[in-house]
Amino acid sequence: MITLTNSAIAAIEFALSQASEPANGLRIKVEAGGCSGFKYHLGLDSESREGDAVIEAGGVKVFIDSASQPHVGGMTLDFTTGVNSPGFVFDNPNARENCACGKSFG
Repeated sequence: MITLTNSAIAAIEFALSQASEPANGLRIKVEAGGCSGFKYHLGLDSESREGDAVIEAGGVKVFIDSASQPHVGGMTLDFTTGVNSPGFVFDNPNARENCACGKSFG
């Protein structure tokens, strides 16, 4: 479904280790909005929900709800610490266009 780079795995591990509430994975959700029509919403979650796809890589879990799955199939999730745009980077083959911020797509 999706691929996680080593940098993304490390970032998720770090976020889980710093969570104020118990969390077992990262949830990726695609919502309407953003500059290009859809935006990514990321957050920590304690468990999967009915209909979720659960991706396990490098000891971390990623939860993707059923409505978001068609939008992220084949995507690679990376994490960069670059000065200009630190954070998660979405390489999504389903995106026809991307916003300049990299957080929304159409």
